[in-house]
Amino acid sequence: MLMRIIPLAATALAISFSAAVPLHASGDSINFRLSYIGHQIVPNKTRFNGTIVGGLSSLDYNPATGNYLTISDDRSKTGPARFYELSLDLSQFQSSAVPGMAGVIFHTVTTIQQVDGGAFEKHSVDPEGMRFDSARNKIYWCDEGQRSVSGFRSPAVREMNSDGSHSREFSVPSYYAPHGSNIGILPGDNGIYNNLAFESLAISVDGAILYTATENGLVQDSPPATILTGSRSRILSFDIASGKSGAEYIYYIEPVAFVTATLGGFATNGLSDFIAIGDRQFITIERSFALDAVIPGGASTGFTVRLYYADARDATDVSGVESLARQSIRPVRKTLLVDLSQVKNKDGSALALGNIEGITLGPRFNGKNTIVLVADDNFNKHQLTQFIALEINSD
Repeated sequence: MLMRIIPLAATALAISFSAAVPLHASGDSINFRLSYIGHQIVPNKTRFNGTIVGGLSSLDYNPATGNYLTISDDRSKTGPARFYELSLDLSQFQSSAVPGMAGVIFHTVTTIQQVDGGAFEKHSVDPEGMRFDSARNKIYWCDEGQRSVSGFRSPAVREMNSDGSHSREFSVPSYYAPHGSNIGILPGDNGIYNNLAFESLAISVDGAILYTATENGLVQDSPPATILTGSRSRILSFDIASGKSGAEYIYYIEPVAFVTATLGGFATNGLSDFIAIGDRQFITIERSFALDAVIPGGASTGFTVRLYYADARDATDVSGVESLARQSIRPVRKTLLVDLSQVKNKDGSALALGNIEGITLGPRFNGKNTIVLVADDNFNKHQLTQFIALEINSD
């Protein structure tokens, strides 16, 4: 079905469409609509080449092969840190409450290797975002890092070869590293919050810049998002040629979308992935979760997923600024594109949303460009390994 889209004539953006390249942006207007094609769900505990398919936290389409890459944030618990190559036949996606997994075919699984070779040890890495750089034949991926009673680990952005072997590491500023208490709320604490750090990667349309972002703010910048307040995420850029960090921008995360069913229940909202569609212009995913929340008009999975247009061209460059507390910053401008919790299937059922953590520009389908999303089931039988396809209709 057709989803509500807000025209963006005031955002100084125009999008051109191509079958083989990402969306490009320039000019002074945008007016496009997204329509829901369908979704497919991979059954819980599906096995492929000795691994459990799950934890899919990114998605990137390779037009040269027609296949996708997706990383598993397994943390090396049920198998090695790994990524899959798969194909998706959008013509077999279903707009129904029980879609199945027809057209979802896994082809290969590759172990991500440490600097000196070999698989990562259990709980030593948390793979999240991944992008394929076709111009350099390299794969970029990020480790979210850790801040917990089990230890601290700085977030990282790395480059690997197609066989999973390590190639190099990008230079992340030191103020992202966790220091202080393991809860991150005491005086003097700084760096990432646990499980709220590097979740996403995007490559600029000219192929020169790699972007990542924290899911919520750094400890010294703002508290995590709650039902009452948002958080100040940082978008961090790298020069791909040198590996050095560059400009940083503040992206305001919205408050948690719905209250939990019980007082004090777990709730979060965060920037889970994004794609570049122009010069410092992105489509972002904000994925909100509230434990056992009943979402009006939607299926009660607890997840709310919203896509935004985000423009950083006029945002303050805060690179090198270790703390943004009490500072007035011009943030990235945002416009809501669609709230996926409003979508319904052709059979009238609400689209049950998974933990959407990956986005890519997909192939041409029925003569239109597409966006494809993936959900991370967290290896939880109550969550979904889900692919959602959206059609881009240009006016």
